[in-house]
Amino acid sequence: MDTAILQMKNISKSFPGVKALSDVNFSVQKGEIHCLVGENGAGKSTLMKVLSGVYPFGDYEGEILYDGKVQRFKDIADSERAGIAIIYQELALVPEMAVYENILLGHEIRKGLGIDWNKMIVRANELLAKVHLKTNPEMKVRDLGVGKQQLVEIAKALSRDVRLLILDEPTAALNEDDCDNLLDLIVGLKNSGVTCVLISHKLREVIRIADKVTVLRDGRTIVTLDASKGEVNENILIKHMVGREITNIYPERKRIEVGEIALETRHWGAIVAQSERHVLDDISIMARKGEIIGIAGLMGSGRTELARSIFGNPDGYRLSGELLVHGSPVNFTSPRQAIRAGIAYATEDRKGNGLILIQDIKANITLANLKAIARHGMAVDDNKEITAAEKYREMLNIKTPSVEQKVVNLSGGNQQKVSVAKWLFAGPDVLIFDEPTRGIDVGAKYEIYCIMNDLAAKGMCIVMISSELPEILGMSDRIYIVSSGKISGELSRAEATQEKIMQMATNY
Repeated sequence: MDTAILQMKNISKSFPGVKALSDVNFSVQKGEIHCLVGENGAGKSTLMKVLSGVYPFGDYEGEILYDGKVQRFKDIADSERAGIAIIYQELALVPEMAVYENILLGHEIRKGLGIDWNKMIVRANELLAKVHLKTNPEMKVRDLGVGKQQLVEIAKALSRDVRLLILDEPTAALNEDDCDNLLDLIVGLKNSGVTCVLISHKLREVIRIADKVTVLRDGRTIVTLDASKGEVNENILIKHMVGREITNIYPERKRIEVGEIALETRHWGAIVAQSERHVLDDISIMARKGEIIGIAGLMGSGRTELARSIFGNPDGYRLSGELLVHGSPVNFTSPRQAIRAGIAYATEDRKGNGLILIQDIKANITLANLKAIARHGMAVDDNKEITAAEKYREMLNIKTPSVEQKVVNLSGGNQQKVSVAKWLFAGPDVLIFDEPTRGIDVGAKYEIYCIMNDLAAKGMCIVMISSELPEILGMSDRIYIVSSGKISGELSRAEATQEKIMQMATNY
């Protein structure tokens, strides 16, 4: 007896210049957690958008069977009525609305011609209990942390009697505790009869909860592995994802003599002007040419605030202490001044703050240094722009048919490379990476690591902020640990361990 809740047969989907899916076959059994993995651009999210009706019937080739019946979803509402819900990495919540309003948005409980607000709150509380979230349903979503917002999104899906729940990179922006809580919740949903499809680049969490894993590569189905048969482990997954074995996830680099101090803070502090809250206090760090400096700490510890305060203070903190670039004191009042002084900052939010998604690759790459491609200091020289973009496309192996491709159509890994290219074109001496590999696959991570190593070998100073302790340990020459806005410790590469870092990260 066939127990498949979902069968996608010979699914193909094309975009201008790109075939995203080619005869993909994907089958999910009732009541299982089925993980979907692959490199960025492999077609995972595209396949789920076909399923959920984002790409409607007629916009793709192939057949979808749900509960054994052929489905022709014409929009998202169609798939939702069938009991399918999809939660994206970028949450679809309204920040200014209350939790209960978000959960029941579009499915409000009516009372005559109006809304029964009391029943709405009662129903929201029932759904919040299902996702183990203890919070006031009348709070505004903007006042919740990312982990709790993720749970609100799941409660929202459960309000629609979901039977097949698709989660696209749900843990990408979560700290370890929130990540563990979410994974436990997914297992709990499975035990209550909800079938889950999880898209993730974090192979350890895939291995932890998957019943089966399907690997996509270059828009094709490569293999489906069964955890109950011992087929799911990190080496096998990586081999199928990238088409080769990667014996060392963190590439070795030649040790060179580090140079002069490129960046230094002395007793650096930052205060939020309106609330007088200290986000940074007495931070003293230094980074030399040729070094990769790791900045570790829990979410909310002050890591990103440190980077942004150095990079021209766009948040308008009241700053104290000294900032030195190549030994000279500086006082940046805008990111533009920081860029001119040779400081670059690749933000953790590449889609929101790092790139202009609706513009093409060449416009994004040259954005931070338009003067270099200007004709007589005025209009952009199109030939110079194309030449510069092509140089970095080749250097960083950006996978695209053309530098005139819009950035929104690129995979996460290739978007990250465009973000790096933008800052390399600006010619920095110091490059601050904030979560450089967030939301990208193991193959693209390796390429980003190689780029960082090459830049350090050429004498650039690299400062890397990361939530992933293996990444911090695998890439850093020295590590500063931030806790509650203070430096709680410094470790060399040789003495650093996950245990020592976590002990220092929870020190304050």
